[in-house]
Amino acid sequence: MANIKDIAKLAGVSVTTVSRVINGHPYVSDDKRAAVLRAMKATNYERNINAVHLIKGKTNLIGVMVPSIKRPYFGLVVEGIAEEALKGNYKLVLIQTNYEEERELEALMMLKLKQIDALIICSKISDWDIVEEYAAYGPIIAFEDARGRNVSSIYIDHYKSFMEALTYLSGKGHRKIGYCLARKSGTSSRQREAAYRDFLKRSGESFDPDCVFYDAIHFEDGEWIVERLMTSLLVTSDQVAAGILACCNEQNLQVPSKLAIVSFDNQPIAKVLNITTFAIPLTEIGRDLFRKVMTREFGQQEIPVKLIERLTV
Repeated sequence: MANIKDIAKLAGVSVTTVSRVINGHPYVSDDKRAAVLRAMKATNYERNINAVHLIKGKTNLIGVMVPSIKRPYFGLVVEGIAEEALKGNYKLVLIQTNYEEERELEALMMLKLKQIDALIICSKISDWDIVEEYAAYGPIIAFEDARGRNVSSIYIDHYKSFMEALTYLSGKGHRKIGYCLARKSGTSSRQREAAYRDFLKRSGESFDPDCVFYDAIHFEDGEWIVERLMTSLLVTSDQVAAGILACCNEQNLQVPSKLAIVSFDNQPIAKVLNITTFAIPLTEIGRDLFRKVMTREFGQQEIPVKLIERLTV
Protein backbone atom coordinates (compact mmCIF):
# COMPACT_ATOMS: atom_id res chain seq x y z
CA MET A 1 0.00 0.00 0.00
CA ALA A 2 1.33 3.41 -0.99
CA ASN A 3 2.34 5.86 1.71
CA ILE A 4 2.70 9.63 1.70
CA LYS A 5 6.36 9.47 0.56
CA ASP A 6 5.38 7.34 -2.45
CA ILE A 7 2.71 9.89 -3.41
CA ALA A 8 5.22 12.75 -3.14
CA LYS A 9 7.76 10.94 -5.34
CA LEU A 10 5.17 10.05 -8.00
CA ALA A 11 3.73 13.58 -8.07
CA GLY A 12 7.14 15.28 -8.04
CA VAL A 13 6.36 17.35 -4.96
CA SER A 14 7.43 17.46 -1.32
CA VAL A 15 5.92 15.36 1.46
CA THR A 16 4.70 18.61 3.03
CA THR A 17 2.73 19.47 -0.11
CA VAL A 18 1.09 16.03 -0.14
CA SER A 19 0.15 16.47 3.51
CA ARG A 20 -1.40 19.85 2.75
CA VAL A 21 -3.49 18.43 -0.09
CA ILE A 22 -4.68 15.47 2.01
CA ASN A 23 -5.72 17.76 4.85
CA GLY A 24 -7.40 20.36 2.63
CA HIS A 25 -4.82 23.09 3.25
CA PRO A 26 -5.62 26.15 1.10
CA TYR A 27 -2.04 27.21 0.27
CA VAL A 28 -1.24 24.76 -2.52
CA SER A 29 -1.09 25.69 -6.22
CA ASP A 30 -3.69 24.16 -8.54
CA ASP A 31 -0.99 22.34 -10.57
CA LYS A 32 0.59 20.70 -7.54
CA ARG A 33 -2.80 19.81 -6.06
CA ALA A 34 -3.84 18.16 -9.33
CA ALA A 35 -0.55 16.22 -9.49
CA VAL A 36 -1.01 14.92 -5.95
CA LEU A 37 -4.62 13.90 -6.60
CA ARG A 38 -3.58 12.03 -9.77
CA ALA A 39 -0.87 10.18 -7.86
CA MET A 40 -3.32 9.29 -5.09
CA LYS A 41 -5.79 7.94 -7.63
CA ALA A 42 -3.13 5.96 -9.50
CA THR A 43 -1.97 4.24 -6.31
CA ASN A 44 -5.44 3.87 -4.72
CA TYR A 45 -4.12 5.79 -1.74
CA GLU A 46 -6.32 5.99 1.35
CA ARG A 47 -5.13 7.99 4.30
CA ASN A 48 -4.84 6.25 7.67
CA ILE A 49 -7.72 7.80 9.57
CA ASN A 50 -6.38 6.53 12.92
CA ALA A 51 -3.12 8.35 12.28
CA VAL A 52 -5.04 11.52 11.40
CA HIS A 53 -7.03 11.27 14.64
CA LEU A 54 -3.80 10.77 16.58
CA ILE A 55 -2.22 13.86 15.02
CA LYS A 56 -5.29 16.06 15.46
CA GLY A 57 -6.07 14.77 18.94
CA LYS A 58 -9.75 14.26 18.09
CA THR A 59 -11.92 11.68 16.34
CA ASN A 60 -15.12 13.65 15.62
CA LEU A 61 -16.91 10.72 17.26
CA ILE A 62 -19.25 11.22 20.24
CA GLY A 63 -20.28 8.26 22.37
CA VAL A 64 -23.92 7.96 23.42
CA MET A 65 -24.59 5.47 26.21
CA VAL A 66 -28.22 4.32 26.15
CA PRO A 67 -29.84 1.35 27.93
CA SER A 68 -32.13 0.43 25.03
CA ILE A 69 -32.89 1.92 21.64
CA LYS A 70 -36.34 0.29 21.63
CA ARG A 71 -37.75 2.72 24.19
CA PRO A 72 -39.20 5.88 22.57
CA TYR A 73 -38.12 7.89 25.64
CA PHE A 74 -34.45 7.41 24.79
CA GLY A 75 -35.13 7.51 21.06
CA LEU A 76 -36.32 11.11 21.34
CA VAL A 77 -33.25 12.09 23.37
CA VAL A 78 -30.93 10.50 20.80
CA GLU A 79 -32.86 12.26 18.03
CA GLY A 80 -31.97 15.63 19.57
CA ILE A 81 -28.33 14.61 20.06
CA ALA A 82 -28.11 13.45 16.42
CA GLU A 83 -29.56 16.72 15.10
CA GLU A 84 -26.87 18.76 16.82
CA ALA A 85 -24.11 16.30 15.90
CA LEU A 86 -25.03 16.61 12.23
CA LYS A 87 -24.72 20.39 12.39
CA GLY A 88 -21.18 20.10 13.74
CA ASN A 89 -20.15 17.29 11.37
CA TYR A 90 -19.79 14.86 14.25
CA LYS A 91 -20.71 11.17 14.13
CA LEU A 92 -22.32 9.24 16.96
CA VAL A 93 -21.19 5.93 18.44
CA LEU A 94 -24.33 4.41 19.97
CA ILE A 95 -23.53 2.11 22.89
CA GLN A 96 -26.50 0.05 24.06
CA THR A 97 -25.88 -1.25 27.57
CA ASN A 98 -29.11 -2.91 28.76
CA TYR A 99 -28.09 -1.52 32.16
CA GLU A 100 -25.14 -3.91 32.33
CA GLU A 101 -22.19 -2.46 34.25
CA GLU A 102 -19.63 -4.20 32.06
CA ARG A 103 -21.02 -2.57 28.92
CA GLU A 104 -21.13 0.82 30.62
CA LEU A 105 -17.49 0.40 31.61
CA GLU A 106 -16.63 -0.37 27.96
CA ALA A 107 -18.17 2.98 26.97
CA LEU A 108 -16.15 4.80 29.63
CA MET A 109 -12.99 3.01 28.48
CA MET A 110 -13.61 4.27 24.93
CA LEU A 111 -13.31 7.80 26.31
CA LYS A 112 -10.15 6.92 28.23
CA LEU A 113 -8.57 5.36 25.14
CA LYS A 114 -9.47 8.44 23.04
CA GLN A 115 -11.68 6.38 20.72
CA ILE A 116 -14.38 9.02 21.23
CA ASP A 117 -14.10 12.73 21.98
CA ALA A 118 -16.87 12.88 24.58
CA LEU A 119 -19.51 10.68 26.21
CA ILE A 120 -23.21 11.40 26.71
CA ILE A 121 -24.88 9.14 29.29
CA CYS A 122 -28.64 8.89 28.75
CA SER A 123 -29.10 6.56 31.74
CA LYS A 124 -26.87 4.24 33.75
CA ILE A 125 -26.62 1.73 36.55
CA SER A 126 -22.93 2.24 37.43
CA ASP A 127 -22.02 4.13 40.57
CA TRP A 128 -21.27 7.84 40.25
CA ASP A 129 -17.80 7.26 41.73
CA ILE A 130 -16.87 5.23 38.63
CA VAL A 131 -18.21 7.86 36.25
CA GLU A 132 -16.33 10.62 38.08
CA GLU A 133 -13.11 8.65 37.77
CA TYR A 134 -13.40 8.58 33.97
CA ALA A 135 -14.42 12.24 33.73
CA ALA A 136 -10.70 13.01 34.04
CA TYR A 137 -10.17 11.55 30.53
CA GLY A 138 -12.65 13.70 28.62
CA PRO A 139 -16.02 15.47 28.68
CA ILE A 140 -18.94 13.52 30.14
CA ILE A 141 -22.52 14.69 30.57
CA ALA A 142 -25.43 12.70 31.97
CA PHE A 143 -29.18 12.89 31.58
CA GLU A 144 -29.52 12.16 35.29
CA ASP A 145 -29.48 14.08 38.53
CA ALA A 146 -25.78 14.57 39.30
CA ARG A 147 -26.11 17.29 41.92
CA GLY A 148 -23.19 17.09 44.32
CA ARG A 149 -21.11 15.18 41.78
CA ASN A 150 -18.18 16.24 39.63
CA VAL A 151 -20.09 15.41 36.44
CA SER A 152 -22.17 17.75 34.30
CA SER A 153 -25.82 16.86 33.94
CA ILE A 154 -29.21 17.86 32.63
CA TYR A 155 -31.89 16.33 34.81
CA ILE A 156 -35.53 16.10 35.80
CA ASP A 157 -36.26 16.44 39.51
CA HIS A 158 -38.34 13.27 39.64
CA TYR A 159 -39.18 13.75 43.31
CA LYS A 160 -40.69 17.15 42.61
CA SER A 161 -42.52 16.08 39.42
CA PHE A 162 -43.90 12.90 41.03
CA MET A 163 -45.12 14.83 44.05
CA GLU A 164 -46.81 17.33 41.74
CA ALA A 165 -48.54 14.50 39.86
CA LEU A 166 -49.68 12.80 43.07
CA THR A 167 -51.03 16.08 44.42
CA TYR A 168 -52.86 16.65 41.14
CA LEU A 169 -54.57 13.24 41.32
CA SER A 170 -55.40 13.74 44.98
CA GLY A 171 -56.92 17.12 44.17
CA LYS A 172 -59.19 15.36 41.68
CA GLY A 173 -60.53 13.18 44.49
CA HIS A 174 -58.46 10.03 43.96
CA ARG A 175 -57.24 8.12 46.99
CA LYS A 176 -56.01 4.66 46.00
CA ILE A 177 -53.19 5.76 43.69
CA GLY A 178 -50.81 3.22 42.18
CA TYR A 179 -47.70 3.92 40.16
CA CYS A 180 -45.64 2.18 37.48
CA LEU A 181 -41.85 2.24 37.10
CA ALA A 182 -39.52 0.84 34.48
CA ARG A 183 -37.04 -0.46 37.09
CA LYS A 184 -36.51 -0.66 40.84
CA SER A 185 -32.96 0.70 40.93
CA GLY A 186 -31.58 4.01 39.70
CA THR A 187 -31.65 7.63 40.81
CA SER A 188 -34.97 8.40 39.10
CA SER A 189 -36.77 5.41 40.62
CA ARG A 190 -35.47 6.18 44.11
CA GLN A 191 -36.64 9.79 43.84
CA ARG A 192 -40.10 8.71 42.67
CA GLU A 193 -40.52 6.14 45.42
CA ALA A 194 -39.41 8.68 48.03
CA ALA A 195 -42.03 11.13 46.73
CA TYR A 196 -44.71 8.43 46.82
CA ARG A 197 -43.91 7.40 50.40
CA ASP A 198 -43.73 11.03 51.58
CA PHE A 199 -47.07 11.73 49.88
CA LEU A 200 -48.68 8.77 51.66
CA LYS A 201 -47.25 9.87 55.00
CA ARG A 202 -48.55 13.39 54.45
CA SER A 203 -51.96 11.98 53.54
CA GLY A 204 -52.05 9.68 56.57
CA GLU A 205 -52.10 6.53 54.42
CA SER A 206 -49.96 3.40 54.67
CA PHE A 207 -47.74 2.03 51.91
CA ASP A 208 -49.26 -0.88 49.96
CA PRO A 209 -46.74 -2.81 47.82
CA ASP A 210 -49.62 -4.04 45.63
CA CYS A 211 -50.00 -0.47 44.38
CA VAL A 212 -46.50 -0.46 42.87
CA PHE A 213 -45.77 -1.91 39.41
CA TYR A 214 -42.17 -2.52 38.36
CA ASP A 215 -40.75 -3.47 34.95
CA ALA A 216 -43.49 -1.46 33.21
CA ILE A 217 -41.73 -0.49 29.99
CA HIS A 218 -43.70 -1.46 26.90
CA PHE A 219 -47.18 -0.92 25.48
CA GLU A 220 -48.13 -4.56 26.14
CA ASP A 221 -47.34 -4.20 29.85
CA GLY A 222 -50.65 -2.38 30.17
CA GLU A 223 -52.48 -5.71 30.13
CA TRP A 224 -51.11 -7.16 33.37
CA ILE A 225 -51.21 -3.79 35.11
CA VAL A 226 -54.96 -3.35 34.51
CA GLU A 227 -55.61 -6.73 36.16
CA ARG A 228 -54.62 -5.18 39.51
CA LEU A 229 -57.27 -2.49 39.65
CA MET A 230 -56.59 0.89 41.26
CA THR A 231 -58.74 4.00 41.17
CA SER A 232 -55.89 5.92 39.57
CA LEU A 233 -52.43 5.23 38.15
CA LEU A 234 -49.33 7.34 37.83
CA VAL A 235 -47.34 5.97 34.89
CA THR A 236 -43.77 7.00 34.05
CA SER A 237 -44.12 6.21 30.33
CA ASP A 238 -46.69 7.29 27.76
CA GLN A 239 -46.19 3.95 25.99
CA VAL A 240 -47.28 2.00 29.07
CA ALA A 241 -50.12 4.45 29.70
CA ALA A 242 -51.34 3.87 26.15
CA GLY A 243 -51.26 0.11 26.73
CA ILE A 244 -53.27 0.52 29.93
CA LEU A 245 -55.82 2.70 28.13
CA ALA A 246 -56.14 0.15 25.32
CA CYS A 247 -56.80 -2.67 27.80
CA CYS A 248 -59.36 -0.54 29.62
CA ASN A 249 -61.21 -0.02 26.34
CA GLU A 250 -61.15 -3.76 25.60
CA GLN A 251 -62.58 -4.54 29.04
CA ASN A 252 -65.13 -1.71 28.95
CA LEU A 253 -63.44 -0.13 31.95
CA GLN A 254 -64.32 3.53 31.75
CA VAL A 255 -61.53 6.08 31.91
CA PRO A 256 -61.39 8.28 33.94
CA SER A 257 -64.53 7.41 35.96
CA LYS A 258 -63.27 3.93 36.94
CA LEU A 259 -59.55 4.43 36.41
CA ALA A 260 -57.73 7.74 36.06
CA ILE A 261 -54.37 7.75 34.25
CA VAL A 262 -51.58 10.32 34.45
CA SER A 263 -48.38 9.75 32.51
CA PHE A 264 -45.05 11.39 31.73
CA ASP A 265 -43.17 12.52 28.58
CA ASN A 266 -45.97 13.81 26.26
CA GLN A 267 -44.91 11.59 23.38
CA PRO A 268 -47.02 11.63 20.16
CA ILE A 269 -49.03 8.61 21.33
CA ALA A 270 -50.23 10.58 24.39
CA LYS A 271 -51.48 13.35 22.12
CA VAL A 272 -53.31 10.94 19.82
CA LEU A 273 -54.99 9.07 22.70
CA ASN A 274 -55.68 12.21 24.79
CA ILE A 275 -53.70 10.97 27.79
CA THR A 276 -53.13 13.46 30.60
CA THR A 277 -49.37 13.70 30.93
CA PHE A 278 -46.47 15.76 32.21
CA ALA A 279 -44.48 17.01 29.22
CA ILE A 280 -40.72 16.49 29.16
CA PRO A 281 -38.94 18.13 26.18
CA LEU A 282 -36.83 15.06 25.40
CA THR A 283 -35.60 16.07 21.95
CA GLU A 284 -34.57 19.52 23.15
CA ILE A 285 -32.82 17.91 26.12
CA GLY A 286 -30.85 15.80 23.63
CA ARG A 287 -29.80 18.95 21.77
CA ASP A 288 -28.70 20.60 25.02
CA LEU A 289 -26.75 17.50 26.10
CA PHE A 290 -24.72 17.62 22.90
CA ARG A 291 -24.13 21.39 23.02
CA LYS A 292 -23.01 21.34 26.64
CA VAL A 293 -20.67 18.37 26.31
CA MET A 294 -19.01 19.92 23.25
CA THR A 295 -18.48 23.29 24.95
CA ARG A 296 -17.35 21.49 28.13
CA GLU A 297 -19.83 23.57 30.08
CA PHE A 298 -19.82 22.25 33.64
CA GLY A 299 -22.87 22.32 35.85
CA GLN A 300 -26.25 20.78 36.59
CA GLN A 301 -29.34 22.07 34.78
CA GLU A 302 -32.83 21.17 35.96
CA ILE A 303 -35.55 20.84 33.31
CA PRO A 304 -39.09 21.58 34.56
CA VAL A 305 -42.03 19.42 33.56
CA LYS A 306 -45.39 20.79 32.46
CA LEU A 307 -48.84 19.28 33.08
CA ILE A 308 -50.85 18.70 29.91
CA GLU A 309 -54.46 18.04 30.94
CA ARG A 310 -56.43 15.84 28.58
CA LEU A 311 -59.20 13.23 28.97
CA THR A 312 -57.80 10.47 31.21
CA VAL A 313 -58.34 12.28 34.55
